[in-house]
Amino acid sequence: MNILILGSGGREHTFAWKISQSPLCQNLYIAPGNAGTQQHGTNVPINPMDFEAIKKLTIEQSIDMMVVGPEAPLVAGIYDFFKNDAALKQIPVIGPSAKGAQLEGSKAFSKAFMAKRNIPTAGYQEFTQETLQEGLAYIDQLTPPVVLKADGLAAGKGVLILNDVEEAKMEFSAMLDGKFGAASEKVVIEDFLDGIEFSVFVLTDGVDYKVLPIAKDYKRIGEGDTGLNTGGMGAVSPVPFVDAALMQKVTNRIIIPTVKGLAEDELEYKGFVFIGLIRVDNEPYVIEYNCRMGDPETEVVLPRLENDLLELLVALAEGNLGAKEIKISEKAATTIMLVSGGYPEAYEKGKTMTGFDKISDSLLFHAGTKQDGDNVVSNGGRVLAITSLGDDFKTALAISNKNAELIDFDKKNYRKDIGFDL
Repeated sequence: MNILILGSGGREHTFAWKISQSPLCQNLYIAPGNAGTQQHGTNVPINPMDFEAIKKLTIEQSIDMMVVGPEAPLVAGIYDFFKNDAALKQIPVIGPSAKGAQLEGSKAFSKAFMAKRNIPTAGYQEFTQETLQEGLAYIDQLTPPVVLKADGLAAGKGVLILNDVEEAKMEFSAMLDGKFGAASEKVVIEDFLDGIEFSVFVLTDGVDYKVLPIAKDYKRIGEGDTGLNTGGMGAVSPVPFVDAALMQKVTNRIIIPTVKGLAEDELEYKGFVFIGLIRVDNEPYVIEYNCRMGDPETEVVLPRLENDLLELLVALAEGNLGAKEIKISEKAATTIMLVSGGYPEAYEKGKTMTGFDKISDSLLFHAGTKQDGDNVVSNGGRVLAITSLGDDFKTALAISNKNAELIDFDKKNYRKDIGFDL
């Protein structure tokens, strides 16, 4: 099979690494890819949002399946673009339709989806510019922290948790006034849930589902979960506090109603559902849905998956997912993210990276990198994921931390306390 992966981050490098191991994979293309993905296939300099260019590539290279990494092309309808094009409609797209992708593309949509099925989540109200005054009055009644969420996609920056009511009212007004562009034309105000977070990844063909390894990621830039939110500074899998009893609740109250709900609402969905969860007094609540795999969680989930991923994706596309059995390694996986100095605010790109030849016992998944002649240089905020396997997460972390010191580039930053709260 000829496979096309869309995207350029650590998630897509991990997909390329895993899919390229399959005997079913003949040629692998990554658009646009990075310095790491080129080790497993051919990078093609195409923007994942340029659907016409993707169509041209798909036809020219006789692509048999497309795996969509990031959320933006899914929310923009790449699944539907293929389905409605005579030349492309036979090619399976791993990812939901635009309507299905609204689970991530609209906070208000996902909240209504959950409310309809009594899926446990925080209480909420939604507001627009027309109902600004009602929103301000609503915030006045709340006991902080106040949770504000831009309804649409805001590159991971659209969620604010504020400890001061006056500041919350200012930010709420700013959001409706265009702080996050079209993404915050509608704002969801949510009850604050106090607990510990984890992520569950489900592969579904719209009828059946399979649960992949569970993970926990660390979003804040600073040690001890302090400072600004990022795209993710590291991850751990499995998650020690997620026992069989908690997972049974997640399955019965959240996964099964979610998959059934997709079918009931006729949302075409053949792909990954990433369920962001929080455990409060040993009860699971949904914080958010994503319509794709997480990053950096993919970097710990796929190394623990012992199945041939491409074989699973073929079964998913053909509607035979139910017949497959998921095999998960007993080993623990951890990843540490090396990021550019200044990230998640202003940072510099183009820093030459060294030390790759010194690494042993870890997998290196490139996130924001590119090839510059003979050198690999930084090309993003999150630059490189260092993933290690061990008998437990502490053993794996020790290996990742040791190797994090050996990779070098100007103003490199990383967290040395991933897993501190486990």
